[in-house]
Amino acid sequence: MIKCAGWLFVLFGAAHTLLALTMEGAARHAGEWFSGALWGEGFSDMSPANSALWLSLESFGPPLVLLGLVVLWLDGRGITPPPFIAWTLGILSLVDAVILITTPWPLLLLANILLLVGGRRAARRVNPESHADAMRVP
Repeated sequence: MIKCAGWLFVLFGAAHTLLALTMEGAARHAGEWFSGALWGEGFSDMSPANSALWLSLESFGPPLVLLGLVVLWLDGRGITPPPFIAWTLGILSLVDAVILITTPWPLLLLANILLLVGGRRAARRVNPESHADAMRVP
């Protein structure tokens, strides 16, 4: 489950970034990005080049790829990723769902659920006695 969640994070982040660069045409503004044309721009009067930058390279896509790779790296070493990763991204996914209902937020929410459930199962396998004690009624 954890491995599946990690790959979903990588897939989602990479797809978002690559689709923004290609299908949305953000890459055609690369010349402006590297020329210094955006240095004096603010968020209130964003140019198409600045908007394209924030949609693609400065979006959450690249960090989500990195986060997915970290989850996979941890899982490959038998380390359970901390639950705050899934909780934080899950809340962000739900906020995204409210603001932009047509985005593929259910895919991210699924990855977060898989990460939470996988983490709980891994914790039970590592320390079954403490889980049994916690479930026991005094």
